[in-house]
Amino acid sequence: MDTEAWEKLLGIKAPWSVAEMAVDVENKEVMVRVKCDRTAWLNGQHPLHVHGWEKRRWRHLDLWQCRTIIEAEVPRLRDPATGATETAAVPWAEGLSRWTLQFEAWAIEVLQRTRSISDGSRLLRLGWDACDRIIKRAVERGLQRRETVQVSLVGIDEKSFGKGHDYIAVMNDLQEARVLEVVEGAGAKEVEALWETLITEQREKVEAVAMDRGKAMISGTRKAVPQAAIVHDRFHISAEQNKAVDEVRRAENKKLMSEGDQRLKGTKYLWLSGLERMGEDALKSFESLVQINLKTSRAWELKTIFEGFWKQPDKATGRAFFKKWKNRAVRSRLPHFVRLARSLESSLEELLNYFDWRITNAMSEGFNSVIQQIKAGARGFRSFASYRARILFFCGKLDLKPTC
Repeated sequence: MDTEAWEKLLGIKAPWSVAEMAVDVENKEVMVRVKCDRTAWLNGQHPLHVHGWEKRRWRHLDLWQCRTIIEAEVPRLRDPATGATETAAVPWAEGLSRWTLQFEAWAIEVLQRTRSISDGSRLLRLGWDACDRIIKRAVERGLQRRETVQVSLVGIDEKSFGKGHDYIAVMNDLQEARVLEVVEGAGAKEVEALWETLITEQREKVEAVAMDRGKAMISGTRKAVPQAAIVHDRFHISAEQNKAVDEVRRAENKKLMSEGDQRLKGTKYLWLSGLERMGEDALKSFESLVQINLKTSRAWELKTIFEGFWKQPDKATGRAFFKKWKNRAVRSRLPHFVRLARSLESSLEELLNYFDWRITNAMSEGFNSVIQQIKAGARGFRSFASYRARILFFCGKLDLKPTC
């Protein structure tokens, strides 16, 4: 057996060497037994005593389509000066790992490409818990390597976690299109804790933050980064407009149905979808609805007109546009839009900040689809730690792989 070639292939270096290789054809498993040739160990200039030996195993890349295991007796070393003990490092794996460096790097690539622990575990022939552990180790490694570069433009959003009204808060670097951190909960204290994951120098250099109009988001952000401009996200404002339109439609449909009029029945998504998304038949049907003097038509018109706000060239014209729109909404006598117009007026300065920064949480919404796939693939999470690790694994742009 050419042990030197196998040692290079397996990443085994002195004082370690291959002692034996055994192939179990029936079970499709290769066992590589490694021995330690060193008798003296040092910590700097201080000698360490071999306090005992620990038999350990590591999963390696498959050989000949067989599950490959490296097995070795690893010395436990004791420092006579302090009494501390530690297990000697091995060149083919990181400390406390159950996989070789090469296997762990390959597993990370497989899991990233499949975007599913279930699919990845089948390809790797590993259990769910083992894959989950590899992901968490990779994220911890990546966060330790991530440089504390300046983050100027930030997006904060909340997303559902688990069942019921459980939420997480997610912080995104809008310039680098990456998730920076995730915390459990979305209250003011949790948002403040999210900001504290950045070092002080980073927080002080944040210039603007895109977010919705939630009080907790605003409160936590103003306390943590008081110098940053808050920019209310246009997509959340659009969602508020859609909600108001749907509330008007539901109330009007209930009244019309009581009179035997079914014109609004089944039209919910016509009013909420953009015209560009409608098919030819749906567009013709919708055009006929809009021309009828319905409250829902007037609500839809107000929502559509407001889209022009974001197209204004600067704050001054944006302010003038909003004033005209607000007056029109109030004159509409649609209670839902009257309330919305006055509510948006209370946040006008944060809306107008858009014209200084032109940032949105569109990237955060893009991550939503990835996060939903993560949730669906996991069929729920047993712990927030696993959910956080998965988000950072797929969306954090981290340097995840061990150095082989």
